[in-house]
Amino acid sequence: MSLDDTMTALADPTRRAILAHLARGEARVTAVAEPFAISLNSVSKHIRILERAGLVRRRIEGREHLLSFEAKPMDEAAAWIDHHLRFWTRRLDALEAALRAEDAANAAKSTSKRKKR
Repeated sequence: MSLDDTMTALADPTRRAILAHLARGEARVTAVAEPFAISLNSVSKHIRILERAGLVRRRIEGREHLLSFEAKPMDEAAAWIDHHLRFWTRRLDALEAALRAEDAANAAKSTSKRKKR
């Protein structure tokens, strides 16, 4: 399981909808597939991608395949996003401060030139 697998899994709206369904609790594959206007085979492919990313766990009871949501890969993705958000926020805040300082310096020069005239 990798961040790439998690991001790939989350990139598709059908897979996000499956995760939203499973966030409410464990469900049979057929129940997960029901709201989609695609074949059960297509939904199964989406589920396999979610399983590969570690976002879904499958439990088999007899002939029933039960799916549940696993949050750990989402937590790892959120931590990665948070780290980069904080990094870029600091960088952009520093850039904004530098631009404001430059604007203030230019305004001061302009005022100084007008006073000398």
